[in-house]
Amino acid sequence: MATPRKKKTEPPPLAPEPRLRRARRWALRGLAGIAAFYGVLILLFSFLPPPINLYQLGESFRLGGISKDWVSFDEIAPVMGRSVVAAEDANFCLHWGFDMAAIRAAVEEGEGRGASTLSQQVVKNTFLWHGRSWLRKAMEAVLTPVVELVWSKQRILEVYLNVAEFDEGIFGVQAAAQHHFGVDARDLSALQAARLAAVLPDPQGRSASNPSSFVKKRTRAIIAGAETIAADGRAGCFDRGD
Repeated sequence: MATPRKKKTEPPPLAPEPRLRRARRWALRGLAGIAAFYGVLILLFSFLPPPINLYQLGESFRLGGISKDWVSFDEIAPVMGRSVVAAEDANFCLHWGFDMAAIRAAVEEGEGRGASTLSQQVVKNTFLWHGRSWLRKAMEAVLTPVVELVWSKQRILEVYLNVAEFDEGIFGVQAAAQHHFGVDARDLSALQAARLAAVLPDPQGRSASNPSSFVKKRTRAIIAGAETIAADGRAGCFDRGD
């Protein structure tokens, strides 16, 4: 007598994945994609000139064009690098992207005092956007140590000098030197370099070629500061000397 065949039991249907878990998985994938995107850009721009940034695109649209001309660090007068560091971030060679002493001072003195390092400004100018927002500041805080890890200090300063705005629609030290003084970046004098550094961080409200009394006073302070950091070693991570 034949044994009756057992009915094949079907596995129970899979329960639908909870929405929260699914959302978390997609969020993690998105974050991983963003991290990979910026990681590739940071690696590429460690040796390639960044083509253009979001702020430059906006200004080009607003003004009908901008002036910018990339030059290598060897084509920039050494005093220009020292002047910008003296003006914007005197401890540039001593920190890893964030100047904690300056941050503490900014907290104590209020929002009127800036604490942004050249490294942070490079990250903002090269990879992000201008304007106050917690999202941008958070991304800046994450990307700055990565840039410090991958790029040399000289590379950070080289990129800064080539993407910074020195007048309305004038980006980079080569375009600025031509615009304000009719010389190449390699031929800037100590006075001219300090004048360019003195317009930061308000290049549309200050002029290097038609300096106000404030810019003249700031220029004198920058010349002295550039000499000081050259003498005490705080320019050692980037300076190649005259």
